[in-house]
Amino acid sequence: MNQLTSSDVHSHIVIGGGISGLGAAFFASRAGTPSLVLEQDDRVGGCMNTRSFAGLEDFWVEAGSHSCFNSYGHLLTIMEEIGTLGQIQAKAKASYRLWRSSKRVSILSALHPLELIASLPRLRKLDKEALSVREYYGQGLGRKNYNDLFGPAFRSVICQTADDYPAAALFRKKPRRKDVLRSFTLPSGLAEIPQALAQSKGIEVRLGAVVDALSPDAGGYRIELTSGETLRAERVTLAVPPDVATRLLQQVAPAAARATGRIGVAEIDSLLLAFDRKDLNLPRMAGLISVDGPFLSAVSRDFLDHPRYRGFAFHFPGGRLEAEGQIAAACQALDVAPAKVAAVRHERNRLPSLRKGHWDLVVELDQALASASGSSMAVTGNWFLGVSIEDCLTRSHSEMTRLFGRF
Repeated sequence: MNQLTSSDVHSHIVIGGGISGLGAAFFASRAGTPSLVLEQDDRVGGCMNTRSFAGLEDFWVEAGSHSCFNSYGHLLTIMEEIGTLGQIQAKAKASYRLWRSSKRVSILSALHPLELIASLPRLRKLDKEALSVREYYGQGLGRKNYNDLFGPAFRSVICQTADDYPAAALFRKKPRRKDVLRSFTLPSGLAEIPQALAQSKGIEVRLGAVVDALSPDAGGYRIELTSGETLRAERVTLAVPPDVATRLLQQVAPAAARATGRIGVAEIDSLLLAFDRKDLNLPRMAGLISVDGPFLSAVSRDFLDHPRYRGFAFHFPGGRLEAEGQIAAACQALDVAPAKVAAVRHERNRLPSLRKGHWDLVVELDQALASASGSSMAVTGNWFLGVSIEDCLTRSHSEMTRLFGRF
């Protein structure tokens, strides 16, 4: 076992360099504690993943998170401090279309107005915190509306079946800042935010740092990397998917590991396509909501004009279609021949698969953490309040407040 000296001890190590982990490091630095962030990938950002295409004039498409809003209070605070808020750009307005029976059709074509009018009064009487998405919206919007329109729309938002998802985790009302654009992006995509955050004061990031094991150590924790290096920290924050958290918690908080072990993960295959504008005879659109197609959703890059190219991100259930099948399905939905694709990228995303009763698991996890580690370990991610960027940062903020006190 490696011998450690006092110089090897870090005040705070964050495992995971997505927006949750970087946000935790940011909030810790505001509390006066510098943080070392260990990220196994070759980039930071996690699901904030902007991908460009070589040879296409720096043209880019979002592979993961697609939108930021003026209701994202913690994110806006961070952006102000790291100097990116002044660079935001408005997203051009465009409408979504449905992909149903191999055709692009309007959203309203799937709406059942009379059922909606009859069902809406029930919505106020339902306990959103206790119900699944299907239970809550199926009763409050009507079964036909849910099956034909809202169910597929919610599935598109979270890139997985939404029926058993906790209704309260799907949309959370947040106060808006009227001095900020309602919906925005950045000139080079949303990945500019985690990239700038990783370079901010009090944060050190190591890329390609894969953690093998986490174990208790005198006065803190021992972290073993696949490289053979050993690190030690007084406090540790896990900002990783629930299955990874389960593995790392086994030795330090087994009861917490039992809770996270009951949270699923959905694998998503994301296909990014770029086209020369002249090759697409397609009106501007925000994207496609798939009702019965092989993909879950498609999001367009049309919100930010490029003089020559247009781009799309198609999200498929993981492992269902080979690359050629994905491209064929996407091109069919866009009415374009696969030969017209100017560039293509394939990305794999992993998202939490939350289910009804999730809040009980979070309570169980938090109680187990408090019992096992007191105020020396935190767990954050996109699997607590919901999958939005602000949901991630809200959890990170509350966990860093618990670890370091008010700041």
